[in-house]
Amino acid sequence: MKTMFIGSAMAAALSLTGMAAHASCSDPRVAQQAPLEMVPLSLPQGVSPNSRPDADRIVGTWHVAYTFDGATSPYAHAFIQWHSDRTEWENITNPVLGGNICMGSWKTVDEWHVFRNHVGWLFTDGIISGYFNETETDEVSANGNYYHGLNETIGRNFAGEVLFDIKGTAEATRIAP
Repeated sequence: MKTMFIGSAMAAALSLTGMAAHASCSDPRVAQQAPLEMVPLSLPQGVSPNSRPDADRIVGTWHVAYTFDGATSPYAHAFIQWHSDRTEWENITNPVLGGNICMGSWKTVDEWHVFRNHVGWLFTDGIISGYFNETETDEVSANGNYYHGLNETIGRNFAGEVLFDIKGTAEATRIAP
């Protein structure tokens, strides 16, 4: 009974937040909780963890800046971990209540490129209302310390109807171990 009350109270509280449908990890339409003013990060850069001669050198932790529709300044920043088992995990600067953790899988395309398939949930007024799928092809630098690429994010409701289709870019620098 107590669990049921807490769950109902949480659902009621979330419904009062007034959130519109937003993608959890990559929808640039999601308003920041506060204006995003990135403080210069003093994270160790460079130092590729391996000298593999292919795009598998993407394995590691990265600081990523996302732009969309030809914008010159990022709408969000993220930390992404690319794993050797071909999975990836992301923590982005979107509001926590809208969701800011996403995951996906990736594969090597050729010596310099990787393809990522990334998924997350959409929420309306704090209630799950759909999902999004982001696909991205990235080119990894020869030294393995930088990558950049093009992405497309498509959001759908549970009826399969497209809610948005956004094209953008990603630029990333490695965070050294």
